[in-house]
Amino acid sequence: QVQLVESGGGLVQAGGSLRLSCAASGSILRVNVMNWHRQAPGKQRELVAVITSGDSTNYADSVKGRFTISRDNAKNTVYLQMNSLKPEDTAVYYCNADITAVVAGPPRRNYWGQGTQVTVSS
Repeated sequence: QVQLVESGGGLVQAGGSLRLSCAASGSILRVNVMNWHRQAPGKQRELVAVITSGDSTNYADSVKGRFTISRDNAKNTVYLQMNSLKPEDTAVYYCNADITAVVAGPPRRNYWGQGTQVTVSS
């Protein structure tokens, strides 16, 4: 059983910062690509940031220069540092990871966290 658990969401004023964390646990052999998505009310889920196992990163245009994705492979954890937050960043943020693990069935799968709410007030 593999789980992704997010933390760090909350309420912040515009211009403020938050740091999200997502820890993967279970019988993990390798964590491959990790990324953050978000879903605002009434909108489709969108990709925010990606980090590969080699630490290459990519960002949505809407967050470039404000958000930074990073990872700690020893802890199987991915982070999202969010600075200069705007009201339009308000959403539920989801962690997603491609993980190879000792599980019943295919060992390499895609997993989602439960989501953490980020609310930015104006």
